Amino acid sequence: MAGFSELIKNFDKTREYVRDFFIYGCKVRSDFGKKSVRTYDDEKRRVESWMQNYMRYDDSVHGRSVSISVDSGHISENPLYNAYYSKSFTDNDIKLHFLLTDILCDGKSRTLRELTDTLNSDYEQLFDDQTVRNKLKEYTEEGIISAEKQGKIMYYSLSADRADEYIEKYKGLADAVKFFSEAPDFGVIGNSIMRAVDIKNDLFHIKHNYMIHALEDILVPNILAAIDDKCSITVKKFAVRADDEPAEEIIIPMQILVSVQTGRRYIAAYVPKTRRFSTYRLDRIKQIKKNMVCTDYDRLRERYDVNIRRCFGVSFGDRRELGSAGAIKITFTVDEKREPFIIERLEREKRCAVLEKTGDGLYTLTADVFDPNEIMHWAKTFIGRILSIEGGTEKIRRRFYIDISRMYRMYRGGEDEHIQ
Repeated sequence: MAGFSELIKNFDKTREYVRDFFIYGCKVRSDFGKKSVRTYDDEKRRVESWMQNYMRYDDSVHGRSVSISVDSGHISENPLYNAYYSKSFTDNDIKLHFLLTDILCDGKSRTLRELTDTLNSDYEQLFDDQTVRNKLKEYTEEGIISAEKQGKIMYYSLSADRADEYIEKYKGLADAVKFFSEAPDFGVIGNSIMRAVDIKNDLFHIKHNYMIHALEDILVPNILAAIDDKCSITVKKFAVRADDEPAEEIIIPMQILVSVQTGRRYIAAYVPKTRRFSTYRLDRIKQIKKNMVCTDYDRLRERYDVNIRRCFGVSFGDRRELGSAGAIKITFTVDEKREPFIIERLEREKRCAVLEKTGDGLYTLTADVFDPNEIMHWAKTFIGRILSIEGGTEKIRRRFYIDISRMYRMYRGGEDEHIQ
């Protein structure tokens, strides 16, 4: 029986486990039904070793739930990066790493045959050509080794680029890497550079840092590559229930969007099955596979560029409501002398909507968007200043008034009038 190890072979499994049990924090041990209880214990111990002091334990009648509890404004490093440094490796991986770098550290270039012969003669290590070729290809893609073709023969040498030399040479580069290490996209790259040169982020703390993005970054390169190459992708989503099979769908990606309200990231894509544009949350996607080139990509991209202008947020709306929904108009009352900052905020946050002064202290926002619900979520942050709501659908207006009624009952304790 294999013993417990902090190293992982399959990042997808660990990402799913961290997502379900430690990010959402609403599952307990008995909810883990995919494998044995020991698997749960091993995964739990592994994540606890990464997260150290950021664990939270809550006991209930259903059992103990474990979650990650972190104030991102008070930490200098995203602890979820540790998951990327825990990939397992074979004996050959570690041998070839040190032996190849030792052979090439003199700065000379060598062919595959010369490297294989040196491994055999000087280090008494017998590796076949294909094994060494695969490792050289991997390190060339990583930038550790440089490959140069001379005639028909490929020569390999250690890359002359060294992070520590660049940081020492260019003033301010270390501070830029510190900032990049906590940037929303690919911060793990900046973090890995810091670890390689042994520096710490002692400058930047980000108050609203959505750390969960670190687990999604593994998907982003494939999405961007598909967009650049104008290809479709197959998206495999996480199963909703433990006994469900992960759902798959073919989409044509257009752009990665970030919600300024929730911080979540989405793929905006054309869905051939429904023949319309839609968005998919990255944290609900398990795997992405790149497919063939889409011959109609440019035309779809033109349609997307037109449609995205009618999105207030990340939603393209519900097709059933599009026909009945017209432009929605919201009128706000503002004390122009004492509250100029409200006008500034309306102007700053109106996005694709149009803001007009319609009276003394009255400002009307007109938005012809696919999903007026997104407007209403934003408009509720101006509660107390909303004078009227017109247009849209009756369902949207009714939902707004019901929400206001519930809020009134919650804070005032009075009886509601029945809303027709």
